[in-house]
Amino acid sequence: MRLPFTTAQFFDVIQSYNEAVWPSQLALGAAGVCALVLACVDKRWASQVGWSILALLWAWIAVTYQFAFFAQINPAAYAFGVLFLLGALAFLWFGAVRGASVFRLQRDARTVLGLALVLYALVAYPIWSSLSGHAYPHLPTFGLPCPTTIFTVGMLALARGRVARWVFVAPIAWCAIGVQAAFLLDVAPDLGLGVAGLVAILLAIRPDAWPPPQRADTGH
Repeated sequence: MRLPFTTAQFFDVIQSYNEAVWPSQLALGAAGVCALVLACVDKRWASQVGWSILALLWAWIAVTYQFAFFAQINPAAYAFGVLFLLGALAFLWFGAVRGASVFRLQRDARTVLGLALVLYALVAYPIWSSLSGHAYPHLPTFGLPCPTTIFTVGMLALARGRVARWVFVAPIAWCAIGVQAAFLLDVAPDLGLGVAGLVAILLAIRPDAWPPPQRADTGH
């Protein structure tokens, strides 16, 4: 597969983005940690805030990265940006507005898998990237598409109650697109997108394969 840009151009864009938005990466990472912490709060409002954080992250990627930076070297970034905006709207409507599903940490395989993906995105991904030769500012930081999508799938694994299949469309699509970077752009940590994609597909098509959700406290 031939890309419309070189590997060097790709990492130049990552560098330009990181330098332009600094220190927003710290706030984005803190938002991710906040979403995980809120999953420990047995209140529906906490989950609604968590869904809102996912929506914010995806909207940020669309506007701040895809449209403003990646589009400079890849015209497809405009379509990618629309995909991320649709993902943001899906999370906002389904989880934040409707409150149709809650995030919960329970003693089950689903929680273990979800936490593994979340921690991979927040901790292991930047470490692996740095060790493989792509340290900051060439590091794909949290708030960029690939680590954020892995994080998102991890959070979806923590969602209790039936999550509508259309909520998974954007994350699955980006897993399929982004995992190619592991091979075409030498971004080894993006191999995690392959695992995340399989998890997302399983969550979408086999929700009954997971333990039933516990009733959430609907208090304020």
